[in-house]
Amino acid sequence: MNTFLRFLYEFLSQFFRGVKFIIEGIFKGFVTMFNFKEYLRVINDYKNDFTMPEWILVGIAVLITLAVLALIIFVVYFLIRKYIRIRKTLVEQESLLEEVATLNNEVAKLIKEKETILAMKVSKLGLKPEESDEEEVSEENGELINQDTDIRFPKLYEVDERYKAYKVANYNNSYELPELVDLFRNFAASKLKLYYTQDMIRLFISSLASTKLVILQGISGTGKTSLAYAWGKFLKHDSCIASVQPSWRDRTELFGYFNEFTKRFNETEVLKEMYEAGYTDDVYTVILDEMNISRVEYYFAEMLSILEMPNKDEWIVEIVPSAWKNDPVRLKEGKLKIPPNVWYIGTINNDDSTFMVTDKVYDRAMPIDINDKGQVFEPIDTPAQDINYSYLDKKFTEAIANNPIHEDNLKKIEEMDDYVISHFRIAFGNRIVAHMKKFVPVYVACGGDEVDGIDYFIARKILRKFEQLNVAYIRDEIDGFVDFLNKKFGDNKMHECIEYLLRLKKMS
Repeated sequence: MNTFLRFLYEFLSQFFRGVKFIIEGIFKGFVTMFNFKEYLRVINDYKNDFTMPEWILVGIAVLITLAVLALIIFVVYFLIRKYIRIRKTLVEQESLLEEVATLNNEVAKLIKEKETILAMKVSKLGLKPEESDEEEVSEENGELINQDTDIRFPKLYEVDERYKAYKVANYNNSYELPELVDLFRNFAASKLKLYYTQDMIRLFISSLASTKLVILQGISGTGKTSLAYAWGKFLKHDSCIASVQPSWRDRTELFGYFNEFTKRFNETEVLKEMYEAGYTDDVYTVILDEMNISRVEYYFAEMLSILEMPNKDEWIVEIVPSAWKNDPVRLKEGKLKIPPNVWYIGTINNDDSTFMVTDKVYDRAMPIDINDKGQVFEPIDTPAQDINYSYLDKKFTEAIANNPIHEDNLKKIEEMDDYVISHFRIAFGNRIVAHMKKFVPVYVACGGDEVDGIDYFIARKILRKFEQLNVAYIRDEIDGFVDFLNKKFGDNKMHECIEYLLRLKKMS
C-alpha cells in the first residue's frame, strides 16, 4: 500500500505541476506584456542610433502595440461584464420563480382559509362540516343511500355503487389493425366531421401500442385535442379532459387532496376515470390539454416513473397514507393500482406562454406532429365501437412479435447511432431503441412501410435532441448526415429526418 501511495503522489504531482506552470505562464505573460518600463528601456537603448524615418516607424510600432494592449484590456473587460450580466439575469430568473412559487403558496393558503370560513358558517347552522345529511338515490336499484361520515371518497363511492353488480363484457372483437385504422378514420369523418389521413391514424395507433403517454404537438387549430377526443367517442367512453393550469405544481392536481376540515377527499375527474377503468376491460383516455402550460415534471413525474415499470402489478400510487373502514373497494390500504387500460394523451402548443418539455418526458412518450389540416373526403358511415382492452393489447402484442424490424435495418440504425455519436455527441439510449421496436412493428401491421415508421420515429424521438445543440456549430455537419441517410436507406427514403435537418439548417 505504501508503494502505491508513493506512486500516486508522484503521478498526480506531475499533473498538478503542469497546471501550476500553465497558471504561472499566463500570469507571467500578462506581466511581461504590460511591463511599460521594459518598453522604455528598449527605446532608450536604441534612440541614439535612429534616423528620422526610423523614428516615424518607431512611433507606428508603439501605437500598434498600445492598440493591441488596449484591445486585450477591452476584451477582458467585455467578458467580465458579460459574465456579470448573465449571472445577474439568472439570479433575477430564480428570484421570479421563487416569487411565483410564493404566490402559488399564498393562493393555496387563501383557498384553505375560504374553506375554513365556509365550515364555520355551516357550523353556525347547527351542522358539522364532516357530516352530510343528504340522501342519494342509487342509479342501479332506486334505493336511498345515506352517506355517513366515514365516506371520504364520494365520487369513488358512487363508482363502487354503480359497478356493484357489473360483469366484465366480452365484445367478441375480430377485427385486424388495418381494419381498426379504417373504422376510426371513417367514424371521425362521418360522425364528427374530423378528417385525418390514414397515415396519421396509423401513427396514432402505433403510438398507443408503444407507450401509455402520447404527445400531440403542433400549431394551434390543427386538431390535436380533437383527435384524442374522437378516439374516446369512437370507443364509447368519452375522454376525460383535464385542462392543465399554470398553477399545477404537484401530483395533487392530478389525483386530488384530503380536506382536513370537511374530512373528505377532493377527487379529480382523472382519479375517478382511473378508478372506474379498473372495473372494466374497456379502453379509457385521459387528455392532458395544454400539458406544457405548467412544467410536466411538476405534476406528472410520479406517473412517468410508474408507467415505465415493466411489471404492471407494480403500477401502484399512494392516494392517502392510511385506510379508513369505508374507503372505496379498489383502494387497498390507501393505494390505487393504475389500470393498464388507460392512455394519457397530452396536447402541446410550442409558444412563449408554455414551458419546454424536457428529455425526461419526451423519452418516455411518443410525440406526434399535427401541423396540417386533413383533407375532406367522402367517408363510409361508421358507428362507434365496443372494444375490449385485452383484445387490443393482444393485437399489439401479436404485431410486435410478427413484424420485428429487419436485421438489415437494425444494422443501419446502429451505424446511424455511431455516426450521430461521433459527429453530434448524441446517443440513442436503450429505452428509445426498445420503444422503437414496439412502435415500428405495429405501424407495419397497420399497413405502413417499415422504413417510413423508422424515419418518423427517429425524426421525432432522436433528431429532436439536436435542438439542444448550438445549431451554428453543427450546421456544416448536417449536409454530411443527409448524405449518410440517403446512402444507407436510399435516396429520400428518410424524408422526415431529412426535412427536419434541412429545416434546422435554415434556422442557424
